[in-house]
This record gives sequence, C-alpha cells and structure tokens, in this order.
Amino acid sequence: MKSRFALLLFVIAILFSCSRNAITGRNQLSLVSESEMEKMSLTQYKQFLSENKVVPKTEEEASMVKRVGQRIANAITQYYQQKGLANEISNYKWEFNLVESKEVNAWCMPGGKVVVYTGILPVTQNEDALAIVLGHEITHAVAGHGRERMSQELVAQGIQVAGNVALANDPKTVNIFNNVYGPGAQVGVLLPNSRNQELEADHYGLIFAAMAGYNPQEAIPFWTRMMNLSKSGSQPPTFLSDHPSDASRIEKLKELMPEAMTYFKPATK
Repeated sequence: MKSRFALLLFVIAILFSCSRNAITGRNQLSLVSESEMEKMSLTQYKQFLSENKVVPKTEEEASMVKRVGQRIANAITQYYQQKGLANEISNYKWEFNLVESKEVNAWCMPGGKVVVYTGILPVTQNEDALAIVLGHEITHAVAGHGRERMSQELVAQGIQVAGNVALANDPKTVNIFNNVYGPGAQVGVLLPNSRNQELEADHYGLIFAAMAGYNPQEAIPFWTRMMNLSKSGSQPPTFLSDHPSDASRIEKLKELMPEAMTYFKPATK
C-alpha cells in the first residue's frame, strides 16, 4: 500500500509539473528548475573546456564564432524584451567557444554556454549558415528543451526530485544531464518526443538568425549539405544524431521561410 501511495504521489507531482512555455506556448514537463540547470551547465562546461583544445579567440574562425553568436544572443534578448519576457533569460551569461574537433557538431547549454566544433565549419561555409546552426542550438536552450528532456528521463528512470535537492551532487542526475547536453547528448528513447523540439528549434532559430541580420534562406542549402554528407557513405555527422534532417524537414523550413523573412534586415557591413 505504501509503495502504491508513493507512486500515486509521484504521478500527481508529474501532472502538476507541466508548465506552458512562454514563447512556444507548448506545455512541457518541468521537474527541474532553470537555475539548477544553469548551475550544472556552468560546472560541466568548464570541465569540457579544460579537457578539450579551445581555439584562441584571437584566431579568425574563433572570432567569427563569437561574433555570430553574440549577434544571435542580442537578437534573442531583443525578441524576449519585445514579448515582455526579458526575465526568462535574464540570468544568461553568454559564452561562445570554438573547439578543435573533426566532429560536425555544435551545442548550447542552459545559461548560454555554447560550443562549436571546427568540424562543422566546412559544412556551414559562411556566417549566415553558422547563424542558422547557432540559432537552432540556442533555441533548444532558451526554449527549455533540455530541461524537458531531462525531466522525461528522470521519470523514465523513476527518480523522484524533491523541492530543493541539489541535482549537481547526485551522480545519477549528472549522468542524465550529460546525456541530454553537450558532447554526450543523445536522444535514444526520447526521439519521438524530440520532434516538436526540433520544429521549434528550426522555427525560432530562423527568426533569431534573421533578426541578427543573417539571411534565413541559407538554412536550405546548409541542411541540404548536411543531408548529402550523411548520404555520402561515411558516418553520419554527430550533429544529425539528435537533429534528424530529411526532405520533409527542408520542406517545413520552406514553409517557415516567409515568416522568418519578415524579420530579416541585412546587417550593415
């Protein structure tokens, strides 16, 4: 009886832990606070940078990553301010680093901690396409997708989260965090639940890139190059392991393009 009662309480807690995302309007499971996610992000981000070769910011490509990233961040701040939601990202302390790796990948942790791998630059080929990548990845963070996926995984593993438990001190939750974010990110059983997240990341990523002065139309040739890379017979890019790219996705991007173009004003060189 006690175990059944505990299970009932757990189910009730889950039902009351859904919240509506202020930007997307979609209900999301949210068992973990954003502040706790940001604390874990800072710890894991510092550790990752210490264990990998970071390209000095004085080098041209690293400078480009920081420049494009900061313009995307400024656009997001502007967008949230216009919606009266500035508090949603007020704790973000943006950081953009280029890391030397052959992997075709990029990611953003809660709090604005971003990494781009050098392996993706030959595929982006230009700043507009890099803005598409960063807009997409940063949307995952600001839209709370990682928090949602982590909450789903906590439920799947039967881990109960008490009000003020410091998740960063629990090896199990740290492991889940690492499987959701950064270099260890993977979708696994959560793949069916990620479709809405991917559409949201594509949608708002285009808008943020456009607001930053980058041409959102560059998304089509970029994702086409990514598809061709995955079909070349070599191992699919890491970026595609949790970012499904196919013809239907490109068609959806084309549907989203007219709205994104209303936000586009080329930046002054």
